Amino acid sequence: MPRSLPEDPLIRSLVVQARRAQLTRRGMLAGATAAATALALAACAPAGANKLKPASDVSSTDKKMIWANWPLYMDTTEGTGAHPTLDSFTTKSGIKVDYREDVDDNSSYYAKVKDQLALGKDIGADTVCLTDWMVSRWIRFGYTQTLDHSKIPNIKNLNPNLLNIDYDKGRKQSLPWQGGFAGICWNKQEFPNGFTSVSEMLKEPKLKGRIEVLSEMRDTVGLVMLENNVDISGNFTDAQFHNALAVLKKNIDDGVIRSVKGNSYTEDLVSGDALAAICWSGDVTATNASNGDKWTFAIPDAGGTLWNDNFLIPIGAKHKANAEAVMNWYYDPQIAAEVAAYVNYITPVVGAKEAAASIDPVLAENNLIFPDEATLKKAHVFHTLTPAQEQSYSSAFQSVLLGA
Repeated sequence: MPRSLPEDPLIRSLVVQARRAQLTRRGMLAGATAAATALALAACAPAGANKLKPASDVSSTDKKMIWANWPLYMDTTEGTGAHPTLDSFTTKSGIKVDYREDVDDNSSYYAKVKDQLALGKDIGADTVCLTDWMVSRWIRFGYTQTLDHSKIPNIKNLNPNLLNIDYDKGRKQSLPWQGGFAGICWNKQEFPNGFTSVSEMLKEPKLKGRIEVLSEMRDTVGLVMLENNVDISGNFTDAQFHNALAVLKKNIDDGVIRSVKGNSYTEDLVSGDALAAICWSGDVTATNASNGDKWTFAIPDAGGTLWNDNFLIPIGAKHKANAEAVMNWYYDPQIAAEVAAYVNYITPVVGAKEAAASIDPVLAENNLIFPDEATLKKAHVFHTLTPAQEQSYSSAFQSVLLGA
């Protein structure tokens, strides 16, 4: 039977997954050394990559597909590991989905499959969910297949704000899966009055050596840039980026920032080694669920970052139509609401909020899943970098991390 929905969807829906592991979709980031290695992969597409031809689609005769996604990013039946919405899809479509939690980090996943992609070969997945900036790279290199919108009629339910993004106008190569925010958090027992900005945390004497920041460049540097009145969604300058990076470096060198980490910062929040952080919204919800309601997440007054993970179909995938059928299924508002109730991230599907209200009215009012206009106005998407910018900025950021 499907996993029963929680009485309190803001907390209890995450208890099971939080106990299984202190991880969320954004969690399993590689360390600074691995990220630095990935820089060598970032700048230029292999010669001839844009001339790759998509694999022949065998979906009509082979009713199966492989979906590679991040950990803890799908509704799951307690005790069995089954995925109710996927099981329902198979029952109705006859398509068997091999769902794999293969993506532990954007760069490390890319490192595993880049050689096959460059040759147009099958990478062992018919659809993969990756973050905006990495999807942009795959599209730029010619590593994705063009979606057939006629086979995804529920694309009509896509949030219009997510249709014409800079790296994929009209969503010809990708579709959003889930999204989320980066902001700040703190131990509210220690700091009941809270904080409204990154700089306020950095200046708090009691927080010296007790602050952690994310190893995801666009989120950590992005928050500092926003506080410096920089439009991270626009064409900011190199100087504006490096000014924000200098703030981080100074606070690392001065011992104010304890460390730069991926999801393991949540362990330090739980232990008390860290009392505040630049963090991801879902992490704080999960940590509160399994360790007591001790932390508060907030988008700073200057703004936070907003990201999306997106479906794409690799160039060598042989079950394209089957993958498109899965995408169509998850753009049904009722199905999207069921997933949102479990993962607690932002659904891109219009109508999912109304469907969620029929499940639990409180769920539909959760601004971390269904953000209102006031919340969205405070969230900013870090604009797509050019290959040269990506290599330059990532290299500079990694040099700071390696010195942390």
